Amino acid sequence: MGYIYVGCAGLIGLVFAASAVTKLRDFTGFVDSIPGLVPMRARSTRPIGCAVVAAETSVPVLVLLPPTRGPGFVVAGVLLAAFTAAVGAALRRGRRSPCRCFGASDTPLGARHLVRNGVLLAASIAGLSATGLDPSADLLPPLAGSAVAAVAGLVGALLIISLDDIVDLFARNA
Repeated sequence: MGYIYVGCAGLIGLVFAASAVTKLRDFTGFVDSIPGLVPMRARSTRPIGCAVVAAETSVPVLVLLPPTRGPGFVVAGVLLAAFTAAVGAALRRGRRSPCRCFGASDTPLGARHLVRNGVLLAASIAGLSATGLDPSADLLPPLAGSAVAAVAGLVGALLIISLDDIVDLFARNA
């Protein structure tokens, strides 16, 4: 179970760190994009944007610290469920605003964003299952295996973060 925790913590931690950093880099752009995803009053978008970024920023720290590993995966799962519901609702309403999940993007929302969020949600659940809610559990297996699990999680995160660019690359060459 330790290897699953290490891989999932690397995956979820890096994805949420990248998401928070890119939103902070263009916070106004992110806040302006929120109504395209979730209809709301203009005065609500800034507090919602702050809450999203704060929650996303907390996830990498929470999943790495022994006393908060389980709750970190829970926060990630709740965020991912909310993001998935928002994307699904936007698609049902015919709204295909650009996805600002990882900064400025021209890529409209689509099924790939639902699949991506589903994969991340599954990783959060797997990480929580491996962690349990016992903060005293020693989840770090031998170093060599931990390194492989960490690298696998980080490579997975980089692929997820770059998903829109990868899909666009192959779509242009098809």
